[in-house]
Amino acid sequence: MALIRSRALLAATCSALLLALSACASWSSQAQEPEPEAAAPSAAAGKLERVKVHGKSLEGNLMGESADPDVSIYLPASYATDSDRRYPVVYLLHGYTGTDLSYFGPGGRQLDQIAERVFANGAAQEMILVMPNCMNAYGGCMYSNSVTAGDWETYVADDLVSYVDQHYRTIATRASRGLAGHSMGGYGTIRIGMKRPDVFNALYALSSCCLNEGTIRPPAGGVTPLAESIKSPEEAQGNRDVMGTLARAAAWAPNPKNPPFFFDLPTKNGEVQPDVAEKWAANSPVAMLDQYAGNLKKYKAIALDIGLQDSLLASDEVFVDRLNRFDVPHTFETYEGDHNSGVPQRLEEKVLPFFSQQLEFGS
Repeated sequence: MALIRSRALLAATCSALLLALSACASWSSQAQEPEPEAAAPSAAAGKLERVKVHGKSLEGNLMGESADPDVSIYLPASYATDSDRRYPVVYLLHGYTGTDLSYFGPGGRQLDQIAERVFANGAAQEMILVMPNCMNAYGGCMYSNSVTAGDWETYVADDLVSYVDQHYRTIATRASRGLAGHSMGGYGTIRIGMKRPDVFNALYALSSCCLNEGTIRPPAGGVTPLAESIKSPEEAQGNRDVMGTLARAAAWAPNPKNPPFFFDLPTKNGEVQPDVAEKWAANSPVAMLDQYAGNLKKYKAIALDIGLQDSLLASDEVFVDRLNRFDVPHTFETYEGDHNSGVPQRLEEKVLPFFSQQLEFGS
């Protein structure tokens, strides 16, 4: 865990965390995955499966969430007809309040249909696409390592990768694996990517949240720690602003001795709790970067993008500044749009072609 190096820095972090909490409503209301909408399914050349993949790393989590999450797996058209062919795999992470169905199937962003077009027109080579469902009682797991919410870092990088390699015709090497995600999934991409260059070879993070948590977000009105008034997990349901705080607390400040939530909030009676503030700061990729810059340099390619009207732009720019400071090779692109606009277009025109260029496809 990253350490706060001085009392002055800790005080600044605590003060800034209060500002971040006041902006929690902005983050949690903007960082919503679009609700899947009914749509007439079109004929697909490839195959979309939804399976349950057990994670030993998720067993015994204190929230009582399933250790067998649903996982959407898209197999390209040639998978059924060319039985000797093996494929690279791109693992994708959805955003806060979303599920794998926010991207795959007849609703949501229909990434399977996007892939059909991209592979058919030659804009990208065929790949297997995999997305786990990390929705939980608070709207999302944050793809972190927590006894409360579960060790999703290990689930994605070990349990899920192992399952896919064992059950599908993959090219089972890091050179042929990519990791990508949007919003909370962008955070997960960077967080897991920092720690697991042994598993993945290229990263693409879209509109990442939480990169500089508790440091730069301006207040959106008065500071009101609504999460403190919640006495049971059930009371949080339906209040997205509170759930955003609870989701991060469950992921970043677990406390097995504090039922019924089994985590600590960063404020008590409206005052920042320094020891919890340290945990939130330590889970920010900006703070983590100096420890993991060497790991990031092992990737063949790292890409980040974000809309110019996205309220998360400032924190993403701070992270990119740190990448430059540590000479981590990457590309960073901005475009006209807010947090959710243009994501299907980015997937089609940027993300899938990126992995087609960066992953190894074999002979």
